[in-house]
Amino acid sequence: MATDPRLRRAVVLGCLLCAAAPAAAQQPLSAIDWLSQSVAEPAAAAGPIPSSTPNPRPDPDQPAVASSAQPGAVTVTVLGAASPDGLGLLPPGQTGLPPALWGLSRTEDIARAITAERAALLPALRGLFLTLLLAETDPPVDSGGRGQLLMARIDKLLDMGALDQAAALVDLSGMPSPELFRRSFDIALLTGHEDAACTRMQASANLAPTLAARIFCLARAGDWNAAALTLNTSRALGRVEGTEDQLLSRFLDAELAEDSPPLPPPDRPTPLVWRMYEAIGEPLNTQHLPLAFAHAELRPQAGWKAQVEAAERLARAGAVTPNLLLGLYTERDAAASGGVWDRVDLFQRFDRALTLGEPQAIADALPPVWQAMSGNELESVFAELYGEKLAGLDLPTPADGLALRIGLLSPGFERVARLRLARGPASDLQEEFLLGLATGHISGLTPPDSMARGVSPAFLAPTLDPAAETMLQERRVGEALLLAMDAVDRGVRGDPRGVAEGLSLLRRLGLEDVARRTALELLLLERRG
Repeated sequence: MATDPRLRRAVVLGCLLCAAAPAAAQQPLSAIDWLSQSVAEPAAAAGPIPSSTPNPRPDPDQPAVASSAQPGAVTVTVLGAASPDGLGLLPPGQTGLPPALWGLSRTEDIARAITAERAALLPALRGLFLTLLLAETDPPVDSGGRGQLLMARIDKLLDMGALDQAAALVDLSGMPSPELFRRSFDIALLTGHEDAACTRMQASANLAPTLAARIFCLARAGDWNAAALTLNTSRALGRVEGTEDQLLSRFLDAELAEDSPPLPPPDRPTPLVWRMYEAIGEPLNTQHLPLAFAHAELRPQAGWKAQVEAAERLARAGAVTPNLLLGLYTERDAAASGGVWDRVDLFQRFDRALTLGEPQAIADALPPVWQAMSGNELESVFAELYGEKLAGLDLPTPADGLALRIGLLSPGFERVARLRLARGPASDLQEEFLLGLATGHISGLTPPDSMARGVSPAFLAPTLDPAAETMLQERRVGEALLLAMDAVDRGVRGDPRGVAEGLSLLRRLGLEDVARRTALELLLLERRG
């Protein structure tokens, strides 16, 4: 038997978990390549995301001409039924985005743009992107209730490590399909809610668990005999062999796991495989796994160091709130020195000084903790926690200048700038330009460096490229937002035109605060090249 006592917790599972499932799991209909094959797709089902290509957008200047004698593709929608592609956690009144976000955009184009790689987005744009993924909108015109866009959004959230948000979208959809359940099951595995996921699997007649998932859930329910019988039967039928057979055998037999050499680690483990390796006493390091796996280190059974490091990875990506990292940093005294322990110690010293309200102690503690945060690209997290608090303090030089820059990276950047201007003129050209940018008034100011020169045109004479103009004419606002993000990202990588184009487009779309905050991050964060 497995040594993990949690695997003996009782969960009532019916005969569905014992029913035979297809031996070979089908390939997932997803760009996410680490999803567990927890349930099998029915052989006759096409899946929740049909792969047929939607009809192209018509050209209003050209007559309608048939390109084939074959009947055209027909999109069928139940009148009055809510399309899953329009589902969202944030209503238009909260996002500031229009309900008709996608206009004449094709679902396939939107899904492709959403799932594109955007690993280096600045914090302000990453927040905007997350809002876009969670927004409640009108579905695309060619959606047809298929859920393709919903699936793309959920998969991008998984890719970003935003598991709570992805789980909420899955729940909002009602989990009607095996593919959506697969994502829900993996989220549960990584966040410690696998018992509930196993219960849902048993209760859903349209879900046929694969061998590994069936054995895992039987073991979680404490039915070790049924789990062993299922494995032995599959082995006799030739449906399991090699490493999978070894892993499942050790998962069910603790003595076998103890007496055998370690299994070779898989190149791309799924959450289900990861949990089984953990159960046999051979946990896989999550540092080099997809970001979503970091959530497994936040569970209570993980050590404090692992929890802090995982929270840093997730906070850096904007996948968890800064307060989660704050709570872990201040949970207890650092156990050693070096690496993460030094960050914990510096953070606690600063937090104590701020709590006591001693200006000199704050001034002494601020530079080293900021250096530690900057070295791990956690500046925006620190600024969100402390930026506005620092702005209200009278600190000695040079800590006052650093406090101002931290405040300008916070969500309250404009209030911080106005507080600083109320105390007198800027100390130099760079500070003057930053304050002008934060308040929306850079006319007549001298850009202090090349990045500032790249930012200025967007706030003095904004212009859009032809592609952006076309998108706006066709009311493809969502696609235009994605284009703006990609343009700024090009600017970060060395294309100065991209900065002005992207910021100009954000301002044209009415996202003035996002544009200013992005510009400030371009000037204050070391994210270039």
